Amino acid sequence: MSSWKKNYTKWYDRLDTNLRPELDEMSAEEKEEAFGSSLTFGTAGLRGILGHGTNRMNIQIIHQTTEGLARWIEEQGDEAKERGVAISYDNRHYSDSFAFEAAKVLGQHGIKSYVFEELNPTPVLSFAVRYYQAIAGIMVTASHNPPNYNGFKVYGEDGGQFPPEAAARLTDFINEIESPFDIEVADAEALQAEGTIELVGEEVLAAYLEELKEVTVNPSLAEKVGSDIHFVYSAMHGAGTQLAKKSFDQAGFTNISYVESQCQADPDFSTVKSPNPETEEAFDLSKELAEEVDADVLFATDPDADRLGVCVRTGVEDYTLLSGNQTAALMLDYLVTQSNLPENPALIRSLVSSHLPDAIAKAHGVEVYEVLTGFKFIADKIKEFEKTGSHEMILGFEEAIGYLVKPFVRDKDAFQALVLMAEVAAYHFEEGRNLVDALELIYERYGYYYDRTISVQYPGLSGQETMEKIMTEVRQAQLENIADYDVVKTDDYLTRESSAGDGQIETLDYPSSNVLRYTFEDGGWIALRPSGTEPKIKLYMSAIGESMADAQSKVDSYEQAMRGKIE
Repeated sequence: MSSWKKNYTKWYDRLDTNLRPELDEMSAEEKEEAFGSSLTFGTAGLRGILGHGTNRMNIQIIHQTTEGLARWIEEQGDEAKERGVAISYDNRHYSDSFAFEAAKVLGQHGIKSYVFEELNPTPVLSFAVRYYQAIAGIMVTASHNPPNYNGFKVYGEDGGQFPPEAAARLTDFINEIESPFDIEVADAEALQAEGTIELVGEEVLAAYLEELKEVTVNPSLAEKVGSDIHFVYSAMHGAGTQLAKKSFDQAGFTNISYVESQCQADPDFSTVKSPNPETEEAFDLSKELAEEVDADVLFATDPDADRLGVCVRTGVEDYTLLSGNQTAALMLDYLVTQSNLPENPALIRSLVSSHLPDAIAKAHGVEVYEVLTGFKFIADKIKEFEKTGSHEMILGFEEAIGYLVKPFVRDKDAFQALVLMAEVAAYHFEEGRNLVDALELIYERYGYYYDRTISVQYPGLSGQETMEKIMTEVRQAQLENIADYDVVKTDDYLTRESSAGDGQIETLDYPSSNVLRYTFEDGGWIALRPSGTEPKIKLYMSAIGESMADAQSKVDSYEQAMRGKIE
């Protein structure tokens, strides 16, 4: 009997009889998809399609993963158990029930949980871990994935996502569990009565908002133009609405139009094709509203409100969606020119992010630190700075519209980004220019950097195998020339080797990760990696040109050359 059939039979025999018809209705192909493998921890915990099976998100998988976490906490000792776990959730199907199921598993082990009474954003969960001095945190979310997905992020005591070593140990504990159906759970009402589950209300949000004040650089800007500059905001049907309103209000920006239909929590994301504010179509309703109210800048947070999309209105029905790299460049340019920098300022970015912010940083004495993809690595670098006292982060970012300005949160924080970008927009508004004009000034000073990311999907059970095969083939090809550009350096983060064109090999000071990066003589580069959360390979390309058209032309040629290798 094949492994998926064994898994299916075990599941069928233990599942409630009233749920078995749902399994009976599945086709053989659907059964193989659902039971042929197991969800595994990626760069952001678990993420998968909702449904029955070992390769799906369901109560059994929540129980199993939380049981693994409980055993990991027990291994840390009694003090860790007493410190407890903070738990939050977004608007997705079953998010709230999954959160309480996790608390019930922890409660069975005598581990306290701080569970939010209502849906709340990921950055607030990260903050809550630190606020309660909890040993860990859980966020039930699948970020911007389609409506039929959910996920389970695990956070460490610093409020950052579990680092690789802890995640590996947690995975060991999860894999030791023979059947999720054998896991015992406590009664939620009894746990609340005895105080093992504590419901979290407004207190944490108030404390978060107090810290958020520190993100504002120049309060007088909002006093001058806070009622003149006009913003549009969308929560993409997620968890961001209430905190966005409070953040704008506290920062002094009062001229805000909300996309009301998208500021209602909706697990089906009824008005958007994909609730991902990196995409143009996510802003369709925002643009309609912007035309009605004559808005200047459009903001959108993703469902768990850790990432911020920014779209600039440059004229009647004329819009420019900023990339994460462009937004980070605008943020950094403002911070280095308008704020009082600490003694040893640092920029932390992922290795697949643009080098334009590097040029800005170096011109103003800001040290640049490059880390692996995954905001946990930015959090790790902040922790290192705190231990050594060597530097102070002024901005951390990933190209996928994730930003952090102040370290009271240790994950991407859309509200820190929202408050800062509102101020950046206000600064340029007062100077008589929009954010696209401001970007052009940055390009003129630091160079025309053009960045592009594409993804190639590999769905189904064979997808993982195909991705591994492609990465192996590209790695073995030892590319020396791409699109008539000579490769002067190849960084293989899996083997942790950096090889230059002259044959010299150096060791990369990073944890091992399945990423390849090729650098060209003029500073352009290409990187590729399999996604840690979805079945796709991501190709990142960056070029510097004498003009934006020149840089874009280079990236066009990179893409044409690389597509044949990954499709």
